[in-house]
Amino acid sequence: MRSFEYFAPTKVIFGKDSHLQIGDILKKENCHKVLIHYGGKSAVASGLIDEVSGCLTDAGIDFVTLGGVVPNPRLSKVREGIELCKKGNVDFILAVGGGSVIDSAKAIGYGVANPWTDVWNFYLKTEVPTACLPIGVIPTIAASGSEMSNSSVITNEDGWLKRGAAKCDLCRPKFALMNPKLTYSLPQYQTESGCVDILMHTMERYFVNIETMEITDSISESLMQTVIYNARILMREPDNYTARAEIMWAGSLSHNGLTGCGTGGGDWACHQLEHELGGLYDVTHGAGLAAIWGSWARYVYDVNPERFAQFATNVFDIPCGLDFEKTALAGIEAMEDFFRSIKMPVSLHELGLDLDDQQIHELAFKCSYEDTRTIGVFKQLNMKDMEKIYTLAR
Repeated sequence: MRSFEYFAPTKVIFGKDSHLQIGDILKKENCHKVLIHYGGKSAVASGLIDEVSGCLTDAGIDFVTLGGVVPNPRLSKVREGIELCKKGNVDFILAVGGGSVIDSAKAIGYGVANPWTDVWNFYLKTEVPTACLPIGVIPTIAASGSEMSNSSVITNEDGWLKRGAAKCDLCRPKFALMNPKLTYSLPQYQTESGCVDILMHTMERYFVNIETMEITDSISESLMQTVIYNARILMREPDNYTARAEIMWAGSLSHNGLTGCGTGGGDWACHQLEHELGGLYDVTHGAGLAAIWGSWARYVYDVNPERFAQFATNVFDIPCGLDFEKTALAGIEAMEDFFRSIKMPVSLHELGLDLDDQQIHELAFKCSYEDTRTIGVFKQLNMKDMEKIYTLAR
């Protein structure tokens, strides 16, 4: 195992109607003006933005609003938010929505607090932020885990580049008010895509080529089983509060660093491969991950089939015996069968993309930063490897 540091400073208030505490919570933050940042029309139509605004008004806290965040959040919206915050002397950002809204809020926080450079430089990793406006979160989807993480991913429309800022604790939310009932109105596709994202945040850290901690492996395997079990329940019972609560808390635990303790940080190749799909074709993140994972797994598993066999046995109860390779492949197939059972794609074609060789090459070229980097640690992948995985995923 690798030595590690674990830091999870976000205060979590979890349960029914927890979001209605927002006025009292913000009073304790001593903020003077808040940006309420949110996504599409559903947050307004459901009455959630009115509820949040009313709580702030009752608490005597001034605010401005900025909606319109889309999946794969855009740099142009971030820049709009930065200017709005500067003009209005905003000193706190409240993200009401899913991972896209939270990531956009983090980027705005970076941009306002570091006026000496353009915010996109933090996503190109040519600059490092030195500050961030404080951020609070009311999640409306269980997926990204951004409510407790130190990461943020933004898409630049100029070239359709989807990039993540360097991990930085400055952007970790101060608090997350987590009410599972706020996820009831999500379409089934978004709910199940979120479940895949949660699983992938765990698997990216799980599939490493070093000796890991038994306790970390056990937490990860249990978390994956919990998500798989409850994702299937939500296919039948979308208003099942218990299942929603299990998934929501799993989303936070999957991406707050807990499942990476002692694993050296994880692989993240699948996320890098999917980022190019999201940037170029605007696909739903979890669905894109489902479409690419099986091809990645079959391409790399023979580096350490024993690790994949452990996954198959401990997550899907597949007997191992002495044939690690057969068990590993059975585990990969079991995960794809699960994706199918929740109507997630297991190929680019099922994702709605029928790509030719030139388009595959473009994805690999962008993912490799024009053939200047490799990705992954389970098996390091160069541009040619990336091209082969995208091709297998067709």
